Amino acid sequence: MLTNGQRRNSQARTIGIASAIWAGSIFLSRIMGLVREQIIGRTLGASREADLYFASFTLPDFLNYLLAAGALSIVFIPIFLQHLERGDEAGGWDALSVIANFILVIGLVAIALLMAFARPLTSLVAPGFSRPDEIDALVRLMRIILPAQIFLIVGGLLSAALQAKDRHFLPAMAPLVYSAGIIAGGLAGARHPGMGADGFAWGVLAGSALGPFALPLYGCLRARMRWRPILSLHDADLRRYLWLSLPIMIGFSIVVVDEWIVKNQASYLPAGALSYLQYGRTLMKVPIGVFGMAAGVAAYPTISRMVAAGDVVEAYAVLCRSVRLMLALTFAAQVCLTLAGFEASYLVWGLFASRFSIADAEATGTILAFLCLGLSGWAAQTLISRGFYALGRTWLPTAVGTLVAIMTAPLYVALRHQGGAIGLAIASSIAILLYIFILGWMQHRRFEKEAAAIGATLDAAPSMMEAAARLAVAAGIAIGIGLRLRLYLLHALPGMGPGEILLRAGILCAAGLSIYLAVAGLFGVSELGILKRLLARRLGFQPPD
Repeated sequence: MLTNGQRRNSQARTIGIASAIWAGSIFLSRIMGLVREQIIGRTLGASREADLYFASFTLPDFLNYLLAAGALSIVFIPIFLQHLERGDEAGGWDALSVIANFILVIGLVAIALLMAFARPLTSLVAPGFSRPDEIDALVRLMRIILPAQIFLIVGGLLSAALQAKDRHFLPAMAPLVYSAGIIAGGLAGARHPGMGADGFAWGVLAGSALGPFALPLYGCLRARMRWRPILSLHDADLRRYLWLSLPIMIGFSIVVVDEWIVKNQASYLPAGALSYLQYGRTLMKVPIGVFGMAAGVAAYPTISRMVAAGDVVEAYAVLCRSVRLMLALTFAAQVCLTLAGFEASYLVWGLFASRFSIADAEATGTILAFLCLGLSGWAAQTLISRGFYALGRTWLPTAVGTLVAIMTAPLYVALRHQGGAIGLAIASSIAILLYIFILGWMQHRRFEKEAAAIGATLDAAPSMMEAAARLAVAAGIAIGIGLRLRLYLLHALPGMGPGEILLRAGILCAAGLSIYLAVAGLFGVSELGILKRLLARRLGFQPPD
C-alpha cells in the first residue's frame, strides 16, 4: 500500500515524464512550424495569396470544431479509463470502435456537403475577398484541406486511447510528421510556378494522413486494439461521448472563434494584414504549446484519476501548481517576444525571403506585442478548462466561452475600424483574458463545492490569481525598461545582418528576463525556486529528492 507521499511522488513522476515528452514534441513541432511559416513567407510573403491560404483553414477548422475534435482526448480519456479501471480493456476498444465509426460516417457526409457548398460559404468565411479570382482560389484551397479533417479527427480519438494507457510517444510525434508533410508540400509547390499556396494545402492533406492518423493507428494496433464494425446510437459510451461533446459542438467558445473572427474582419483590411496577424500568432503559439498545451495534456489523465478516486482537493492543488508554474514561464516568454518581436519575425520570414520585407517584419513584430498581452490567458485556458473536464463539467467552459464571444464580437469590429490589425490583436487579447478570469473564478467555486461535499476545503491550495498578478507586474516592469533599452540598441546596432539581429535579440531577451526574474523574486514568487531546481537537476547540478 503506497503512502500519500509515495503516491504523490508517483503521480508527479507520471506527469513529469508525460510533460517532458509533450513539451519536447510540441517544442519541436513549433520549431518545425516556424520553418513551415518561413517557407510560406519566402514563397508567399505577406501577400493576398498568403491571406487566402490562411483564410482557407476557417471552414475545415469549423468542421473540426463541430465534431469536437479538439476535445477528443478530454472527452474520450475518462470513458476509456473507466473500462481500464474495471479490467475491461476489450470494452474500451469497443467504445473506441463505436465512437470512431460514428465520427467517420458523420464526418464524411459533412465533408462532402461542405465541399459542394464551398463557394457560397466564402461570403461567410472571408467577406472582404470579393474578386472572382480570389474566391476561386479560396474555394480550391478549402476543398483540398477539407478531407484532411477526417484523418485529424479519427487520429485524435486513437491518440486519446494511447494517452489513457499512458503511451504518449506516438501521439506526441504525430504533430511533427504533420508539419513535415506541410513543409514537403510547400517545397514541392515552390518548384512549380502557380502552385504556391496549393502545395502547402496538399501538404496539409498528406501530413494529416501520415502523422495524426497513421502514427496513433500503429500504436493502437501494437496495443492490440480491436476496431470492430459496430455502430449503435443506443450504445452507452457513444451516448456519453455525445453528451459530453455536445456543449463543445454547439457552443462557439471564444477559444475557437477568436481566430475565425480575426480572419473574417482582417479580410476587410489591406493585403497582408491577415498574414501579419497569422505570422504573429504563429510566434505566440510556441510558448503556448510548449508551456500550456504540454502541461495540460500531460496533467489531465492524472487529474482525472484523482477526481475519479474522490481526491478533489489534491486534484485542485495539482492544477493550481501546474498553472502557476506555467504562468511563470509564459510571462517570461511574453517579455522576450515583446522586446524582440521584430528580430524574431525578420529572422524567421525576412532574412532569406525577398517577398517578406523589413516593413513586414516591423508590422508583424508590433502586432505580436499586442497579441502577447493575452499570451498568459491562452496558455492558462489549456489547463483551467481541463479542470472542468476532469469533473465531467464540459458545459460550463463552453457556455462561458460562448458568452464571452457574443459579448466581445462587437469589440473586434470596433477596434478593427479604429486600429486595423493592431486593433484586432488588442481585441483578441481582451477577449481571452476576460474568458480566463471568469473561468478561473468559477472553477475555484466548483472545486470548492466538490470539496465541501466530502467535508474538505481548498484553503491549502496555492492561489492562481495571486501568482498571475505578481508575475504580470514583473513582466510589465521588464517590458517597460526593455523598450527603453531597445531604442538605444537600434542606434548602437542598426544593422540587419544575421549577426547583428541575433546579438540585438539576445541582449534584449537577456536584459528583459533578468529584470523579470529579479522583480518576480522580490515579489516572492515561489515558482522561480522550483524552476531553478528543475533546471539544476536537468543540468546535473542537483541530485533528485
